[in-house]
Amino acid sequence: MCLAIPALIKSIEGKEADVEIGGISRRINVWLTPEAKVGDYVLVHTGYAISIVDQEEAEETLQMFREMAELEGAE
Repeated sequence: MCLAIPALIKSIEGKEADVEIGGISRRINVWLTPEAKVGDYVLVHTGYAISIVDQEEAEETLQMFREMAELEGAE
């Protein structure tokens, strides 16, 4: 099973981008999504942006991750 996480692009330099995932900054490769731009949400898998997603979908997915983390912490 694979998991891709939505991340917000903060800056792009060449084929690399700085993104924010849940308040944590990471550097990823955007070679597979050359049309991505600052302000876009992308799905990140193993350090690569694999597709661009709209903001609403990204925020819904991130909210589900937060809810799952809260449920795990309640056990």
